[in-house]
Amino acid sequence: MSIRGVVVGHGELAQAMVHAAEEITGVRGRLTPVSNTDCSRQDLEARVRAAVGDEPAIVFVDLPGGSCFFAAMRGLAQLSNARVVAGVNLTMLVDFVFHRDTSLEEAAARAREVGGRAIAGA
Repeated sequence: MSIRGVVVGHGELAQAMVHAAEEITGVRGRLTPVSNTDCSRQDLEARVRAAVGDEPAIVFVDLPGGSCFFAAMRGLAQLSNARVVAGVNLTMLVDFVFHRDTSLEEAAARAREVGGRAIAGA
């Protein structure tokens, strides 16, 4: 089973992160960007649901507790084929692209672990 990645963010952030992950990995079409630009809460929820579709998906959102996070949680509340991971970073997206053949729970846990390890202070 191959899991889809959906990146949800404010403005052009999701598009930029997906583009960067594709440039780094050379792998295209595994991540779908969703923006909250020019849409209501209901519209954003619908965009997220449409991006997930019927396939298993990890939904990466930019901010825990932000509008994209709440839209993803509400939009996916009744779907069993998606998990939400908040605080997306480029490291977790690059890793995800190469580790999509697992369960949703494993993919979400790995994203949290890899993304958390990528945060370092100088």
